[in-house]
Amino acid sequence: MKIKKGDTVQVINGNDKGKTGEVLQVIPKTEKVIVKGINVRKKHVKPRKKGEEGGILSVECPIHVAKLSVVCPKCNKPTRIGYEIEKDEKVRVCKKCGAKIKK
Repeated sequence: MKIKKGDTVQVINGNDKGKTGEVLQVIPKTEKVIVKGINVRKKHVKPRKKGEEGGILSVECPIHVAKLSVVCPKCNKPTRIGYEIEKDEKVRVCKKCGAKIKK
């Protein structure tokens, strides 16, 4: 997957189209990503232990990678990711401006 934890991404399709956020968790097995402030759902929690509070919590749910695009730190636009090899290392590169994208 070309999206890594800590990347800034923009939603290009779906209910949250146009919103940006930081990747909190990557789930490669299902090709989904959890993004801060994106795809927020309400979860009803019942108290399980004595003294624990229940209620309605807002939780970020996973969103498919195909609905996201990485935002380039240099040109500040959503872009596709390419790869270049420099000194035996594979480096992610912005397809629009050619800037290196750090992990």
